[in-house]
Amino acid sequence: MDLGLEGVHVLITGASGGIGFETAETYYEQGAIVTAHYNTNLKPLECFIDSRSQVIKADLTKEQEVIDLFKSATYTYGPVQILVINHAISVVEDANLWEMSYDRWKKTIDTNLNSSFLVAREYLRQLKTMAPDLKEEAAIILIGSTAGKYGEAGHADYAASKSAMMYGLTMSLKNEIVKLAPKGRVNCIGPGWVKTAMATDSLKNPRVKYSALATTPLKKIAEPSDIATQIVLLSSNKVSGHVTGQVLMVEGGMEGRLLNKPEDVGIKL
Repeated sequence: MDLGLEGVHVLITGASGGIGFETAETYYEQGAIVTAHYNTNLKPLECFIDSRSQVIKADLTKEQEVIDLFKSATYTYGPVQILVINHAISVVEDANLWEMSYDRWKKTIDTNLNSSFLVAREYLRQLKTMAPDLKEEAAIILIGSTAGKYGEAGHADYAASKSAMMYGLTMSLKNEIVKLAPKGRVNCIGPGWVKTAMATDSLKNPRVKYSALATTPLKKIAEPSDIATQIVLLSSNKVSGHVTGQVLMVEGGMEGRLLNKPEDVGIKL
């Protein structure tokens, strides 16, 4: 399907990870101009250094590096028309809130949420002066999580950062972007468990995998392509031009968290 993305400049943050890389590839296949951002891991993105794509390093928690990221992206291919805010960290170790260090909380919020503010703000600042014809494709896609909808015991820092993006930030930005680009749209994707390198070790634990699938009708873990396809579709003005302010959950129909096992509530099966 032609999504009308040929020649459209897209910036994907955290593009060296599983979802980010798959998203960058999907945009590229659609004929888009791709700027792939990374912070520490360049190797997966070496294939995106050609005449229609580029790779740029930046620490998105630093204001000046975010400014420089957009300057570099624009210098090569012109203004960024579609922004995918995909980068994030999640600490593997469980920590109940009363056990969690303030340093961990601050690092997660700074890396996931505060940096998203910096990236979105810089995108909107350059959108303000963008040529009217380029503004026609203006869109922001934020990447949330089931943790942001249902919470996640042991990972309140991650859940809080994603919930803020999914609801407070997405819903506010969809009302603001139209002041700069009348057709501009802001939406969010909320993935559940996805087969990425970050999730591999956790999913090797049968208890973790069972918990992930216990309330999921489709009974499977998503592939990165399941998420990337929805990101690209939702950002396309041609097919989703009247869709904004939505949080699309891509989690196999998950209904919530499995909190208690039979033994936890005194039931013998």
